[in-house]
Amino acid sequence: GGNTMGAKMLHTCIRVANLEKSLEFYKEVLGLIETRRKDFPEHKFTLVYLSDKEDGYELELTYNYDPEKPYDIGNGFSHIAIGAPNIEELREKHLKLGYEVTPLKGLPGEPPKYYFVTDPDGYKVEVIRTEA
Repeated sequence: GGNTMGAKMLHTCIRVANLEKSLEFYKEVLGLIETRRKDFPEHKFTLVYLSDKEDGYELELTYNYDPEKPYDIGNGFSHIAIGAPNIEELREKHLKLGYEVTPLKGLPGEPPKYYFVTDPDGYKVEVIRTEA
């Protein structure tokens, strides 16, 4: 295993319009933890890093103070994915919280094992069944 360059995946960054709403989604809805935060008030932005564990791969939320308009996510970006054993329960929870949620889906010819939930900025998060 391992690559010859010694490169390690570190994080994926997304820009968010409302830091509190996004933190509520990723922490309370998906169970991620805040691993660190960097505030740059003189430059009007904050970076918050979230992960499923310390020293793990991170999701970086970039919050630019007072964005003029919602971000255009574009058609090249597809989704973020997380795994959980109890996706039916999670899906019900996400529906009750009022988030946009798809039916359970499966790849062609396979039983359903994932769904998508949309975060406050419109980023899609795929929730995939994992072994408990």
